[in-house]
Amino acid sequence: MSDFDYDLFVIGGGSGGVRAARVAAGEASAKVALAEADRYGGTCVIRGCVPKKLMVFASEYGDLVEDARSYGWDIGAGSFGWSGFKDKLNAELDRLESVYRSLLKNSGVDSYDARATIKDAHTVELSTGETFTAKHILIATGGRPVRPDLTNADLGLVSDDIFHLERLPKSVLIVGGGYIACEFACILHGLGVEVTQYYRGAQILRGFDEEARGLIADSMTERGIKLHVGTDLVEMRCATPEDMTGGSEGVLGAPMLESGEVAPEGSDSSGPILVKATNGDAKVFDQVFFATGRRPNTDHMGLEEVGVKLGRRGEVLVDEYSQTSVPSIYCIGDATDRVNLTPVAIREGMAFVETVFKGNPTPVDHELIPSAVFTQPEFGTVGISEEEARDREPVEIYSTSFRPMQSAFAGRPDRVLMKLVVSKETRKVLGCHIVAPGAGEMIQLAGIAVKMGATKEDFDRTVAVHPTMSEEIVTMRKPTRSY
Repeated sequence: MSDFDYDLFVIGGGSGGVRAARVAAGEASAKVALAEADRYGGTCVIRGCVPKKLMVFASEYGDLVEDARSYGWDIGAGSFGWSGFKDKLNAELDRLESVYRSLLKNSGVDSYDARATIKDAHTVELSTGETFTAKHILIATGGRPVRPDLTNADLGLVSDDIFHLERLPKSVLIVGGGYIACEFACILHGLGVEVTQYYRGAQILRGFDEEARGLIADSMTERGIKLHVGTDLVEMRCATPEDMTGGSEGVLGAPMLESGEVAPEGSDSSGPILVKATNGDAKVFDQVFFATGRRPNTDHMGLEEVGVKLGRRGEVLVDEYSQTSVPSIYCIGDATDRVNLTPVAIREGMAFVETVFKGNPTPVDHELIPSAVFTQPEFGTVGISEEEARDREPVEIYSTSFRPMQSAFAGRPDRVLMKLVVSKETRKVLGCHIVAPGAGEMIQLAGIAVKMGATKEDFDRTVAVHPTMSEEIVTMRKPTRSY
């Protein structure tokens, strides 16, 4: 009989933690418990990927009416109803949370709706006062959005708050230039909100391919998003009546109801907010949304007290097997701040089970991970950017940008980008970057070829599917640039 209450105690009920718990219990016959202080499903299911993607879908329907007319359909424009959408969204999240709970229960995992802290290398204490011992402890607590160090920053929203708005604001300022900021800029604009975006850097989507992010920035601007790069906040406060009557461009009135009526004072989270920026602008917005970074959820867990080493941002330091400096304690997902993507956390959880419970030491593979940014148009990417590649080795760049058939026929200016980064020496495709509607779907399939080590000639040998946007990936014969 084991000297411990459990073989494994998982702290965190997000995608990575739940997968590790139920696979360890179901496939490895381990005795497993899991504690979650909030809702099961974590960031992705409850306040991230899933509700965001449903909002992406909702935001794209506005353009369809106009496009349909171009294709001969006699239909009229409607209006978006936030309250009806939000009710259905919440019902879907409730359903998914129930699925997660059922998966754990059906796998034989004991679930505790409580916050857990670590007392020693094998002991977990819950906020209910209960204490349990475990041979292994897995930290899967994820991360959280943070506000900047700015006076009155609490007046602004973060990504967790977006899904709980009682009504959509008439105007919003989005602060940040990463994928979360850009995605929500496109979402809210598509839902009819006047969107302004400030980013202190020279170009949005830092770290991604330069040509791709330039095209996305241009597209966002063409759609009507007021994008200001090289711009940051210096001051924000609640707007006064005097601020509201300034009459300058961007000085906006009180929050609006869906019907267009002025909302009563205090009906939204903070009321109109005056913002002053480094470019000299002073404007009033109904809401300010900060998308300026995230931090691991590792505070006040007792980690350092038991010897678990943390990094500068509070991330748990782990080896290639997700093991911490305390041998019995492991960590996966955003709490490690390695690659903060849900499928990666799930893969890390599976590798942990293979290593610890199946006797098959499995390092986590973080190379050539496909990903997507759900802007409009979408951005799908796998491998390295042109800029990174040319600093590593001699490369050829195959790139084409064009107006796709569907949007060109409808009279839209939207352009797409298909791009391959190719090693001159090995001919391997080092990076594939797609900016286009449905790019997330395309890059999943292209990612298989890149992960397998396909060469440019392998792409060339593949017959094109015509007429499609993606056929350009296999029809580019001459390099656009060479380094």
